[in-house]
Amino acid sequence: MAMTMHVDVVSAEEQIYSGTAEFLVAPGEDGELGIQARHAPLLTRIKPGALRIKVANSKEEEVLVYVSGGILEVQPHVVTVLADTAIRGSDLDEAKALQAKKLAEESLANRSGAMDYATAQAELAQAIAQLAAIKRLKKHSS
Repeated sequence: MAMTMHVDVVSAEEQIYSGTAEFLVAPGEDGELGIQARHAPLLTRIKPGALRIKVANSKEEEVLVYVSGGILEVQPHVVTVLADTAIRGSDLDEAKALQAKKLAEESLANRSGAMDYATAQAELAQAIAQLAAIKRLKKHSS
């Protein structure tokens, strides 16, 4: 039997996931972070991307959650993800993400100020991360 930890994924709107997991992979600012039970305590920011959770004692491969950024707190047997926005992989809308990417690219091309540019960059990064999460979900489903 694999060692497990408790994982909570929470956004400002709702709790997305709460349960026992064998491991979790989070989109860290400098690359992906792999977390297993008994990991050293850690507090770090995460960037937009796919959060992958291997559910304990389940035939289900992984739970996929898109996060738009936030904070990851790791304790030896508890992991908490406090996300700005979190969406279950199955609830992601590819057409909506493609449209958001297109609008952000247009905003970058027609920038009128530094603030607009920073906002457009953040929106583009989020749209690209959502599309990557959708692609990963499709790959696991097939």
